[in-house]
Amino acid sequence: MRLSKKAQYGTRAMLELALNYGQGYVSLSRIAREQGISLKYLEQLIRPLKRAGIVESMRGAAGGYRLSRPPSMIRVGEIIRALEEPMNPVECLDDSQRCDRSSKCRARDIWAYLSSSIQRTLDSITLQEIIDKKPSILE
Repeated sequence: MRLSKKAQYGTRAMLELALNYGQGYVSLSRIAREQGISLKYLEQLIRPLKRAGIVESMRGAAGGYRLSRPPSMIRVGEIIRALEEPMNPVECLDDSQRCDRSSKCRARDIWAYLSSSIQRTLDSITLQEIIDKKPSILE
């Protein structure tokens, strides 16, 4: 299972905003430059993050984007879910109708456990912990 470029770049953009938390709004061009992400692609990434209420924006010369709450209150799982389709390792976890064996498949339990483990892990890490280089899962 791999995270898409959208999830990878979106997380990097959020980390850039976290590094600048409390210092006002940050322009997309600055985020793009600092993180090595194309501005055009970043414009696409920021929309779902704004819809999810993770970032807020302001127009104008001093405008840009900022986190909607402190980096210690934003979890990586929240970012990934805003940018990705469900991250299940198999389709039957998204829709049991896709597989006629879903109700009797013993392997499905393994995939469900894997999926919930990934979500728990992503939800256990905040942007602040990444900035501080102390994710709780490493303790």
